[in-house]
Amino acid sequence: MNLDGAGDLVSGSEGALIAHTLLGKGLPCEAEDHLRRAGLSYHLDEIAEKHLHEAQALTPGHAAVLIGFYRFYFYKARLAEALDVAKLCISKAARENGLSDDWRWVSATDAASACYENSLLRFYLFSLKAYAYRRCGAAISMKGTRLPASS
Repeated sequence: MNLDGAGDLVSGSEGALIAHTLLGKGLPCEAEDHLRRAGLSYHLDEIAEKHLHEAQALTPGHAAVLIGFYRFYFYKARLAEALDVAKLCISKAARENGLSDDWRWVSATDAASACYENSLLRFYLFSLKAYAYRRCGAAISMKGTRLPASS
């Protein structure tokens, strides 16, 4: 998948906080409208995905659009695409946090001055969590064990 940028990544109040403070910044109204329409037409796969692509075309690599794609693929059980988007989110968040592209080289001291309110760092951590969750789910699914639909 190429989104030219950069599990449920975030949800509930944490998702609202991050979306408001970081992810919505710089999002053109037209792109926001496409994200809203994608959500409203979630049950119509082709239409919802078309709106996500329209939002992406208007603002390539924007975190809100990447999260929209991730959530869509995640809840549609399109695991490979959800993993691809999670990788893009990790790359984007690492770059914007000044961290290594390879998460295995990132240590706690790299973010020693960070605080919980650092939305960019939280986006990075949520992206890693989403990727790990889906990777573990893929490994378990390959062994014939199904994961619960929601966690």
